Amino acid sequence: MSEHRPKPPHSQGDEPSAASSAAEQSNRSAPSRDTTPQTPSDSHEGRHPNGEDAEDGRTTQRGGHGLHEEANTGDDGSDGGRGGDGGKGSGNGRDGDPGRARRIDYPRHNKYGWRRGVPSWKLVTGLCLGFIGSLMAAATIAYAMVEVPDPIKTAEAQNNVYYWADGTQMAATGGEINRQIIPISQIPEDMQNAVISAENKTFRTDSGVDPMGIGRALVNMAKGGQPQGGSTITQQYVKNARLGDQSQTFSGKFKELIVSVKVGANMGKPEIMAGYLNTSYYGRDAYGLQAAARTYYGIDAKNLNTGQCAFLASLLKDTVHFDPAGSVDIDPAATPEANTARVTERWNWILDEMLKDGHLPAAERVKYKNFPMPRSAAKNGQLSGQIGYLVDLAKSYFLSTNDKGIGADDLAHGGYEIHTTFDRRKIQKLTAAVNRIKDVRIDPKKRPDTDTHVQFGGASVNPETGEIVAIYGGEDSTKHFTNGADETGAQVGSAFKPFVLAAAVRDGVRDPKLGPEQDKTERKIVDPDKSRYSGENKLKIKNYDGSVWQNEKGEEWLQSNDGGESFKDITLREAMVHSANSPFVQLGMDIGIPEVRQSAIDAGLLESSLNKSNVPSFSIGISSPSAIRMAAAYGTFAANGKQRDPFSVREVTYAGRKVFAHEDKPEQAFSSAVASNVTDVLRSVVDEPEGTGKNVRLPGRQVAGKTGTTDGNKSAWFVGYTPQLSTAIDMYRLDDNEKSKKHEFLEMYGTGGQDKIHGASFPSEIWQTYMSEALKGQPVMNFPAPEPIRP
Repeated sequence: MSEHRPKPPHSQGDEPSAASSAAEQSNRSAPSRDTTPQTPSDSHEGRHPNGEDAEDGRTTQRGGHGLHEEANTGDDGSDGGRGGDGGKGSGNGRDGDPGRARRIDYPRHNKYGWRRGVPSWKLVTGLCLGFIGSLMAAATIAYAMVEVPDPIKTAEAQNNVYYWADGTQMAATGGEINRQIIPISQIPEDMQNAVISAENKTFRTDSGVDPMGIGRALVNMAKGGQPQGGSTITQQYVKNARLGDQSQTFSGKFKELIVSVKVGANMGKPEIMAGYLNTSYYGRDAYGLQAAARTYYGIDAKNLNTGQCAFLASLLKDTVHFDPAGSVDIDPAATPEANTARVTERWNWILDEMLKDGHLPAAERVKYKNFPMPRSAAKNGQLSGQIGYLVDLAKSYFLSTNDKGIGADDLAHGGYEIHTTFDRRKIQKLTAAVNRIKDVRIDPKKRPDTDTHVQFGGASVNPETGEIVAIYGGEDSTKHFTNGADETGAQVGSAFKPFVLAAAVRDGVRDPKLGPEQDKTERKIVDPDKSRYSGENKLKIKNYDGSVWQNEKGEEWLQSNDGGESFKDITLREAMVHSANSPFVQLGMDIGIPEVRQSAIDAGLLESSLNKSNVPSFSIGISSPSAIRMAAAYGTFAANGKQRDPFSVREVTYAGRKVFAHEDKPEQAFSSAVASNVTDVLRSVVDEPEGTGKNVRLPGRQVAGKTGTTDGNKSAWFVGYTPQLSTAIDMYRLDDNEKSKKHEFLEMYGTGGQDKIHGASFPSEIWQTYMSEALKGQPVMNFPAPEPIRP
């Protein structure tokens, strides 16, 4: 501010004071400090509108003291610090200057005492508006800078759920987290409303945040109180699926707030609700509503009723203290009794809130008087027993047959719902039948040299569909890893003979007078009851043209019968009944081993499981197909010649979308005439008094089947069927847990206290026990009568 501004004019009539006059006289008598001549422009002449003597101004100028006086003059026109008329100002003489425009009038220039320190309402309003504006600017910047994170991996992590044939859950495995994400269309409206009534009544109309709730939480934390959520459903979803941060810090709440606002603006309410319910934790290692519904009630989420929904909504509040099973390992106070009382109270409260909010009609509310107690907590080890074998079988089938390119890595990520063909009741019955023999007849402690490493396998297939309804893989999938129902390397023995008979009836035998490559029209069809073959023990096997067969070393083949028994020329039906080997070995040579092999493949055996050589013994079972394939191949005869590959998975879904469905593609492998005649011969094996399969008879039902025993007594089989069910049982000794990993089959002489294990002994006993239970309550069905064979 300029120091040369004029003083305020004196009012007319005022006289100079004595002090002023004395000072003026003193200045006039003092020697001049400035001898520089003054120009008119330098003087103060004519600047005082009250008519003050210009000479006085010039004298003051020359004396120099007038300059210093003006310099000490207060901004309000008073003598600064001299107590003149303007002495009401502050010591520096500036704060009270009415000629200066100040931006902030504080301390207030026109107030005195304590009022001088009290800000005006304008100042307070301005400061408040400035503060709010700053917050809005900061929030705007934060909103622009903070991006909505992608869903975190743990929020998307799922496992695979395997279902029994009846739709109930069999196992959940294959992923890091027990979760199955489902779309909003599969989430009941009652579940959504229960959560809204319990946690966020304004969910469908709010912007995704609750400012009042957040304010209460922040104030509480500032006071040192317990952390509070103050969160909406949108905010909970953001924490679960986007941030993965459950901490209640200021920075965490601020980021949650910003992201929630963005999510609320860019995602629909149904999508947010589905995301929240799919990512929330419900206790018992269940993440997401679908896993919770399966865990607590054994049903899909879409089938939950209102009461069950209210219970699961309760768990979102506190899984430790609201699970009726209790959580004493976490909190000793969380006993089953205390938890049940607590959750029942909250359950009732949620239903009442739903009624109050208009989500539940009064007529519906009165229906839910009793708390819907969930089932007991599942024990660990869900893949133990037969479950592990079943899961592995279904997994392998799905990976090998789906046409969507879904591989092991995709399955490992989880999220697939795999609906199997396995019948839980039949699997229990098959397991019980095997255990009955093992527990009573096999004693490794009593007979360590013969009863150790005894293993069983079994499979049961529906001939009309190809569904694998039951298997027995072994004692326990967590202890014994080889699945006895799948390929084990155990030879099938005489149970292979029906495929030789089928080839004889379908393809016929070659004419010795013609060349080796004969058209089928030139072959002679074999009739099981008319064609006769030698049943001599140690029969010298010949080629189809009558020459003696020899191997590459020039050695002949002498075929033995089981027990060294010889038979005169007998029909093929009689040979099958007695399980004579020599007739079928010679028959196979007459047909041609390639044709016999093809017959087995057409019935349903895998070519990879068949022995590659063309030696005579091929026809009596030196191949090693699985129990599953043997049951399915016999099922081809049960289905009157229609072959269906066995399968274990009906359909697979991912995120509610079907990605695989089994298609029934039967092939007419054999004519009904061929199939009906093979079945009729195999019925004789069971029905005839001398039949090796007489142990498997089922009173009132027709049964067809065949025993199987191998050279060296290293495996034994029984494979048989009714019109509704085909089952294969195998038994062998194999130490596949040895460190040497030799995978060597051991002899079974003396096993179970028997001189020799035949298909007619333990395998047939297991078959009969299981089939009696499996078919209980099923209608009695008969096989079709055998049709005439084309000559």
